[in-house]
Amino acid sequence: MPAASPRAAAVVCHPHPEYGGDMDNTVVTTVAAVLVAAGVAALRFNFGGVGRSEGAYGGGPAEVTDVRAAIDSIRAELPTVPIIVVGYSFGSWVGAQAAAGAPDVTRMIAVAPPITFFDWTFATTLRVPLAVVVGDRDQFCPLARLEKLTIPTEKAIIQGADHFFAGHTAAVAAAVRAFIP
Repeated sequence: MPAASPRAAAVVCHPHPEYGGDMDNTVVTTVAAVLVAAGVAALRFNFGGVGRSEGAYGGGPAEVTDVRAAIDSIRAELPTVPIIVVGYSFGSWVGAQAAAGAPDVTRMIAVAPPITFFDWTFATTLRVPLAVVVGDRDQFCPLARLEKLTIPTEKAIIQGADHFFAGHTAAVAAAVRAFIP
């Protein structure tokens, strides 16, 4: 969290726990650092069963509950700031589900949403703006398929990047930062 009074707060959700995702993922830490530098409090956490977190992988529903708990934690600490959910890959899928049911979330930013891997039809229930940061070579979020979603989105496309953003993390973080007013 920034030392001064933050202008917003972000819950930053990591990639799939069963594929090595954790809160220390390079994309997650880079995004969080850029947000903090911009005056946004950033909360990273591990889903259940990851790192020193108790519990176990829950297939999605348990992780949505984890995101909601993180939102509640931020709201308790910072009762008056806007709350944003930022998720990378699997984290975007569960983060968006949590944001859909959280009345105090003001924005959802999905980094490399895995639309070929998970069902995103729930996203039509999002009542907050959805922004997507995606590589033009993302194998789990092909641009042609992303365009077919009936969900209104703002997009930032990272040229030359695939789903893992190797060599492009600074561009991802800058794109996320640009979506926060």
